Amino acid sequence: MPTMVLRFPGGRYHATPGGHHVNEGLVEWPPSPWRLVRALIACGYATQRWNEVPSEGRRLVECLSSVLPEYRLPKAALGHSRHYMPLGVLDKGREKTTLVLDTFADVADGKLWVRWPVTIDRDAQQLFDVLVANLGYLGRGESWVLGEPAADDAALPPGGRAFPHSADVQPGRGFEQIALSAPDLPEVYSAWRADDVEVATQELQLPSGKKLTKAQQKKVDDIEGAYPKDIIDCLQCDTAWWKARKWSRAPGMRTVLYWREGNALEVGAVSAPRASSPPRVEMMLLALTTPSGSKSALPSVVRTLPQADLVHKAAVSKLGHGGEPCPEIVGRNDAGQPLKGHQHAHILPVDLDKDGHLDHVVLFASMGLGGRAQQAVRRVRSVAMKGGVGELQVAIAGIGALDDLRQVGSELSLEIVELLGPPGGATSWVSKTPFVPPRYLRRSGRSSLAGQVAEELSGRGFPVASVEVLDWEGERLKLRHYVRRRTRGPQPPMDAGYALRLSFEQPVAGPICLGYGSHFGMGRFGAEAQQ
Repeated sequence: MPTMVLRFPGGRYHATPGGHHVNEGLVEWPPSPWRLVRALIACGYATQRWNEVPSEGRRLVECLSSVLPEYRLPKAALGHSRHYMPLGVLDKGREKTTLVLDTFADVADGKLWVRWPVTIDRDAQQLFDVLVANLGYLGRGESWVLGEPAADDAALPPGGRAFPHSADVQPGRGFEQIALSAPDLPEVYSAWRADDVEVATQELQLPSGKKLTKAQQKKVDDIEGAYPKDIIDCLQCDTAWWKARKWSRAPGMRTVLYWREGNALEVGAVSAPRASSPPRVEMMLLALTTPSGSKSALPSVVRTLPQADLVHKAAVSKLGHGGEPCPEIVGRNDAGQPLKGHQHAHILPVDLDKDGHLDHVVLFASMGLGGRAQQAVRRVRSVAMKGGVGELQVAIAGIGALDDLRQVGSELSLEIVELLGPPGGATSWVSKTPFVPPRYLRRSGRSSLAGQVAEELSGRGFPVASVEVLDWEGERLKLRHYVRRRTRGPQPPMDAGYALRLSFEQPVAGPICLGYGSHFGMGRFGAEAQQ
């Protein structure tokens, strides 16, 4: 049985019941079956790149529409805020306003359980799990949710019951009856549509057995077009569509009665929601733009190191003073000691469109980026530009696992493949930015070029690789002009950079960043295409 568990990070659920005005001060609690199914469909288009509902999605929607779910409601208090919205009209020198109520259910950190008593096939169940996990909001846009699927045999928590009305169930004095909106049974809607379309077309008194004229055919098409084809089409009709076609409510919608515990939604003091820490992520992708939008005004790729340094300083500045430690950004533990093993954040400015200018920043950490690190990075809206005038605008372009970067558009995917390697890994990797030795070079031993590379690989968990020094020629010629020293902070023992090829016995996956400045884009290698 499909089961979802929803949490509200903002502590509030905002939704007005169907058929009511927002200023009536009502909250649809629990969320109606109609709203829940529509939310799953919208999530499919938004996160799964649907162009239309796939076959397993149709089966899922039809199954969820054929039954009414049961709920377990968290404790909730009814509250509202008042907003005086400007009308853009002056009255005696002052702008006129209108009062708008924003009514909500304050649920704090409670969980809402929803279970549909129906069996669905494996593909539909997998799709249901994916959609629930990717839900972003439910109701109005500020009604954020975090969803997770629950197992069929998971026991619903006690209390907070809400269930469909039936003639043979009388729950008693502790319950109240409410009306919710739900999709029509798929077969009921299809039969009703066929009958209604037939009656409407008969009223046109069309000639039987004769070919219709263009005008007559248009009238028939208009009649049929006013009725969605099936319940899935009904669920995708927006308000403007059905109002333009003179519907008094959304087609395919029915009103159902539910029993809800009498204290499910009380008037009381609004609680302060406890901020829930988001799950750790491996990667954040930042997009860089200039205020003018000109790509040619972006910093040159040779400014990789100083630009990464500025992004890092901006993120550190957003951490503020006090609060929980953030070792993944600052690179130090609670005692102030440097982390070992290169677990903390790498800030890699990249040129995804290969025009010679830095347009994105890949920020990743093997230890994961926690909630405080994510918040600091999200608060970075602009950074100074090295090698340019003014500031760069920064926006979050992606967040998740490193492998999620492969979903970047095809025109930018080549650089991502070079950064991460193909899905199965690669055995040959070449320098994309210069390798700067972290120690003085010696002719042999651990401080030789090969010895330092081997030590850097070992410290990051990579196997041994043979090292080949490449000539400065072709595309590698530009590597000679890269900035190899930071303005402040630790400096390399020698201002020298090398172009290398690393050859592994077995395929390995990237990113591979070695040597001085490796956390700021230096010593980055790219997977070499197999011959």
